[in-house]
Amino acid sequence: MGFMKQIRRQDCSKRTLHKSAIAAFMGLVAACAHLEPVHAQTIRIEATTTAMDWNAVALAGGHVFVAGPRWSGFSGPAVGLLTKNGKIKPFPDADWNGWKPGQDATHRFVSVNALHVAPDGTLWVVDTGTPSFGGAPIPEGAKLVRIDPATGHVLRIYPLGLEIAQAGSYIDDIRFNGTHAYLTDAGKAALIVLDIKTGQARRVLDNDASTRARTGRPIIMDGHVVESHPHQPLLVNVDPLEVSPDGKWLYFGPLEGPWSQVPTAFLDDPNLSSTDLSAAVKPWADLPPIGGSTMDIAGNLYFTNLKDNGVYRRDVSGKITRLLSDSRLHWADAPCLAPDGRLWLPVAQLDRLPMFHQGQSRSHQPFLLVSIDPHITQSKDKP
Repeated sequence: MGFMKQIRRQDCSKRTLHKSAIAAFMGLVAACAHLEPVHAQTIRIEATTTAMDWNAVALAGGHVFVAGPRWSGFSGPAVGLLTKNGKIKPFPDADWNGWKPGQDATHRFVSVNALHVAPDGTLWVVDTGTPSFGGAPIPEGAKLVRIDPATGHVLRIYPLGLEIAQAGSYIDDIRFNGTHAYLTDAGKAALIVLDIKTGQARRVLDNDASTRARTGRPIIMDGHVVESHPHQPLLVNVDPLEVSPDGKWLYFGPLEGPWSQVPTAFLDDPNLSSTDLSAAVKPWADLPPIGGSTMDIAGNLYFTNLKDNGVYRRDVSGKITRLLSDSRLHWADAPCLAPDGRLWLPVAQLDRLPMFHQGQSRSHQPFLLVSIDPHITQSKDKP
């Protein structure tokens, strides 16, 4: 999203961006009713590929990085560096991208779901450790890898052992706040709190109502409910997350919404009981199913709306603005803001993969990596 947050049968950087959100789950059009056209939003295609289904992009150290999960079935690297001639070079090297079943996974990517640039400019790779769709993390597979984006030097590996990345887990995405990082487990419905200095991680809000996907909030694309199995709607547990600009709040929710908020001070306290932490969780925003999100230093949230192939911004007052809706942005995933201010979006088309259509691919080739100007709206609310 990011996606492939482990599915159950029932189940660049935070500094960059202006965002917005949606008031009612299936009522996106109503919430943003009375839209009138203004000057056109332009989509710029930054890169294309048929070698990987990218669902993550990050810009750091003067480079563009992309990633995609192994289970999508494509031959490209788990993490790639876009070269000036449009090729994808394995990053940090071929060995890190060369894992095969049966090999040690400590220093190799198994299946990457997210990339994120930390406040210090380093690139973090989220390896779910799950090589197959819906499979369990393999030993030493689930981990975070911190890399110098300019040199490719691996600075540190943070293993997520079996007590953190459990059977059924799908470690999804990451955000930073001081000496802590927060991750979502979209498979077993929990947040993970990482002490960046010590490397110690804790599961919190495990199977809490705020982290579980809810029935009755289906993902609708191309006019149809996306299903994990025949007649079983795809439900994805806690997936997107953002930290408020002042670092005091974490916002999070299932892919299908709604989002909640919790004080980061409570998350960071290992002595706080699970009961007290759960009681501190409050509603934040009733967002629809999204592909990905990012938050800027002013607290504006950008997110991609799966239902209408749209990109939206939610400001701190809760006002929603649609930036554009375009069929080329089908399951646009985790957005990232470039240094020049443009919003980059990897278009994953994840719901069109063969596993969702009895083995038949419905994806439109090539896969696109696009950018838009987040300061231009395709439509706006009437006063």
